[in-house]
Amino acid sequence: MSRNISVQAALATSVLGMVLATASAPASAGFKDAFTKKGTAQEQRKQAEAEIPTCNKNLGSISIIEPEDAVNWWTGQQLPAPSKLIKVFVNRSRCFTLVDRGAGMAAAQYERGLAASGDLRAKSNLGKGQIKAADYVMVPDLISQNSNAGGNAVGGLLGGLVGGKAGALLGGINMKSKTADVTLTITDVRSSEQVAMAEGNAKKTDLGWGASGGLFSGSGFGAMGAGGYANTEIGQVITLAYLQAYTDIVTQLGGLSGNAAASNVQQAVTVTKPGRLLANAKGTGAAVRSLDPGMMLYPTGNKEGVMWEVEDEMGNKGWVSSTLVELSK
Repeated sequence: MSRNISVQAALATSVLGMVLATASAPASAGFKDAFTKKGTAQEQRKQAEAEIPTCNKNLGSISIIEPEDAVNWWTGQQLPAPSKLIKVFVNRSRCFTLVDRGAGMAAAQYERGLAASGDLRAKSNLGKGQIKAADYVMVPDLISQNSNAGGNAVGGLLGGLVGGKAGALLGGINMKSKTADVTLTITDVRSSEQVAMAEGNAKKTDLGWGASGGLFSGSGFGAMGAGGYANTEIGQVITLAYLQAYTDIVTQLGGLSGNAAASNVQQAVTVTKPGRLLANAKGTGAAVRSLDPGMMLYPTGNKEGVMWEVEDEMGNKGWVSSTLVELSK
């Protein structure tokens, strides 16, 4: 009797830990149903990891790109680029607004070229200032945990191309044992700061969890051009690894404001006309300093009418009329 009670207590503690861990972060579909799932705490965790998380709020706009230094490992396995897989997660999770910087963007730019040349019909409403900015860039990559540079270990092959610790950041798929070790990173496009990084790993024995949760049958992989990840064994293993990383990274970003533009430092401005840096927005009192055309100033975000509070490169703070400056180019 006491043994059953201790087992139940351990299970309740584990499930409660998962719920508390996501209380202030975007809600995961797997975690929401944690109390209704059957099996051990470890089984519940595995099942939760095999479900695409859903968010209570949008965390911003995001573009997905491939790593610049990557060997296209996916082509040898007849898989599409991993960015297509991550786009499935983004669309289903509603955690980010996905902005296209690939083929869709190229087609849009072609249409804009037609508009600029005057070939489009009147009232097409296509022109400057309409493209939504990406707040973040997400990069899917592989991690090497296998020093074997031969055989079917892609991790060993890629890791062997770079010496020292740098090599440990490359590779991460073993075709023979059907394992995958991956990473996702997110960079803030305004500050260039890497705001989140998460690792994911999966193996062949984990595939049952994805199938039981309907991950590979109802997630729209085919419609998004990522069907190979749902239809092949190694593709499913890679999917589970990236999904684990994606769930982790969404949890890391749960505390973001959802307005990356407002949260970042304001864009610099350049003085266009001679003027003065004033002590206050009303212009009373002695000027802090004179301003010459070409000087760069940094807005603090405080505004009163046409007056902006700014700092110069020496740390002097004051107010300037927005009619004397323009956004730095």
